[in-house]
Amino acid sequence: MKQRPRIYYSDSQKALMWARWKEGWTLHEIGKIFDRSHSSIHRVIAQTGGIRPPDRRRSRLALTLAEREEISLGLALGQSIRSIAAQIGRAPSTVSREIERNGGRIGYRASYADSAAWDRAHRPKHSKLTQDRALARIVAGKLRLLWSPEQIAGWLKHTYPCDESQHVSHETIYRSLFIQARGALKKELLAHLRRTRGMRRSRHYTQKTAIHGQIVDAVSISERPASIEDRAVPGHWEGDLVFGSANSQIATLVERQSRYVMLVKLEGKDSQTVVDALIKNARKLPQELYKSLTWDRGTEMHGHKRFTMATDIQVYFCDPQSPWQRGSNENTNGLLRQYMPKGIDISGDSQLQLNAIARQLNERPRKTLGFQTPAEMFSELVASTG
Repeated sequence: MKQRPRIYYSDSQKALMWARWKEGWTLHEIGKIFDRSHSSIHRVIAQTGGIRPPDRRRSRLALTLAEREEISLGLALGQSIRSIAAQIGRAPSTVSREIERNGGRIGYRASYADSAAWDRAHRPKHSKLTQDRALARIVAGKLRLLWSPEQIAGWLKHTYPCDESQHVSHETIYRSLFIQARGALKKELLAHLRRTRGMRRSRHYTQKTAIHGQIVDAVSISERPASIEDRAVPGHWEGDLVFGSANSQIATLVERQSRYVMLVKLEGKDSQTVVDALIKNARKLPQELYKSLTWDRGTEMHGHKRFTMATDIQVYFCDPQSPWQRGSNENTNGLLRQYMPKGIDISGDSQLQLNAIARQLNERPRKTLGFQTPAEMFSELVASTG
């Protein structure tokens, strides 16, 4: 089969490509626009780690093509550098440097000089982490502790409030990881991110599929009181299952106000097993700290009425294909994948091991909590109900 020639995308095509990538389209979907395979799109997107490069613009101080043509004409007429500089309103030193770096008086050509200047200007900006290696080592150390870039940036501001030299944005950290040409952070640190892919994905990207299980007498999330929705009071939780290989799974529970995490070992994913485990777990907390549970429409919660009867905890169900309605839980499940990557068998993890992982998650600072930890927030809630 004859191989198709390599395609070189125009600026407008790349702009469309990046716009669709930002909207959450897959590489396959974008490729269909251009009648190309996903690998062709990947070559462009991955070059900058999935982060759209800024649009290039000429500096307003740079010589224009028209000015370079005036220089070329002046040289052809044998004019002096001072005379040419006066005609275009530039300093003689500017004209002199322009001529010397682009072929001299004999070899100077306006179009070549203009193109060469554009290429020379394409220099990557040095990031703060490249210039400050001590700060880069601090960031790398926190990444190895599985802190997210946002947590690191927030912690630095919280720890060094008056020293801006110790501040770095989470975006700078991400760019240093995904764009290896910057040379600030080593590529192997990508493995410590919550999601270990090699390039940035849009926040709109999701592989969540429709859940077809029908829940009898399900109470919709739309009926959830406003006090739960705005996180005004504690004791309202979000839950879901996280799956491993070999038909293994655990339940994850997150308290909406403090983002405190509990992990529950499961021997199976059938409704009887899941509900029994959730009932046993719920009895560990006082009623004031466990008033409701929001779940997706998975069939494992067919027995939600039995759970409510045993615990007096109301269960609310999300709309189909709406994972953002359990945003705290979805975020936590992403964090959990740093400890339990997809494809591993988690059936051998004991409840004690799960408690240890939950403890680590609860001791990580969170941006949404002002970079306090969920453990600190939840301890305050426990003390206030004691």
